[in-house]
Amino acid sequence: MDTTVLASLILAGSLLLLLAGGVWVALSLLTVGMVMMGLFTTAPMGSLIASTLWDSSWGWALTSLPLFIWMGEILFRSKLSADMFQGLAPWVSRLPGRLLHVNVLGCGIMAAVAGSSAVTCATIGRISVPELEKRGYPLNMTIGTLAGSGTLGLLIPPSIIMIVYGVTAEVSIARLFIAGILPGLLLMALFMGYTAVWSLLNPDKMPPADAPVPFLEKLYRSRRLIPVALLIASVVGSIYGGIATPTEAATIGVLGALVLAAIGGGLTRESFMEGLMAAMRTSCMISFIIACAACLTIAVAFVDIPRSLAGWVEALHLSPYALLAVLAVFILILGCFLEGISIIVLTSSVVLPMVQAAGIDLLWFGIFVVILIEAAQITPPVGFNLFVLQSITGKNILTVTRAAIPYFCVLMLLLVLIALFPQIVTALPRMMAG
Repeated sequence: MDTTVLASLILAGSLLLLLAGGVWVALSLLTVGMVMMGLFTTAPMGSLIASTLWDSSWGWALTSLPLFIWMGEILFRSKLSADMFQGLAPWVSRLPGRLLHVNVLGCGIMAAVAGSSAVTCATIGRISVPELEKRGYPLNMTIGTLAGSGTLGLLIPPSIIMIVYGVTAEVSIARLFIAGILPGLLLMALFMGYTAVWSLLNPDKMPPADAPVPFLEKLYRSRRLIPVALLIASVVGSIYGGIATPTEAATIGVLGALVLAAIGGGLTRESFMEGLMAAMRTSCMISFIIACAACLTIAVAFVDIPRSLAGWVEALHLSPYALLAVLAVFILILGCFLEGISIIVLTSSVVLPMVQAAGIDLLWFGIFVVILIEAAQITPPVGFNLFVLQSITGKNILTVTRAAIPYFCVLMLLLVLIALFPQIVTALPRMMAG
């Protein structure tokens, strides 16, 4: 048997064995990397592993990661979610679907704050589920809109998963952030469109409309959302305009979040320390995974697996669309068992050379992968958004999954649209470069 094939089988088998045994993802990656180097290379494993761990732990691009996470933690502990429901509800009360659109818009705003799918889903869900249930909205649509829109936390900048992909694929994080804006807005429009069509087709399942709210009253109720909108605009706008790097923009975001939390009365010593410690735990976990994944990448490169696989794929003469379809199925299957960061770091050393060999833009492919990981958030058995909504609603996982299926299909529609019209992803980064 060819050495590369044997190494690939040992890599896949040992990794699956460790992950199935409940070993931490980071330690699984490090262990498999060391086994590969020990068995198939004569390279000095100790010094290579040590230097790789060190080099992967201090990259400048990673400095924005803890800052964006901390910004989300600060605002998560403020009164933002309650203010969001009160501020958005009057504006959508006359649309088909009415207050169900609050879930989509609220998740879109929270996504631009938190950068995390589960946090977005949980924050909006805790407020909207009791409110919508009390007003008689169908629970399956409440769950579905939250399950789908909660995934926006991965696509709308600042996105934690985009930072991880940018570091792994050596793609500009600023350009990734900007590339996610139009697909994110389009996805929100698709979610709202499906919700509106469903409500028009099922008018008997919708509660009576609320009394109309005067325009000035709408503005008054939305007053608390204006500072948050300005904060989001300043963070994203400073990156797009080339005024600030993602790290500098993240610093602006943290300072702005602290000011808003203090003005709103949500900043106390306890909430400050809780947010800081939560951000530190999450950042350390992600950084540890990235560093250990770099060790596996070095080992895989020494064994020559990426070049062999890329050559094998090239020999199949797959079209770029066929390759993307195969990779999409592969990532969706992985998404049934792993969370997004693990998927990116596990697959990057093998998938990225194949994608480059096919002539696919790594920036565009990053958004493609993020959308697939979004879809994985609402696929059983390890769909994190499904678990969040199960705990909020008390319904069984089958009920929650059924409610999320239409929104999974909408995500697949978005994938088709960006494949047919890649300008949806690339237009803003090109304008930014210009």
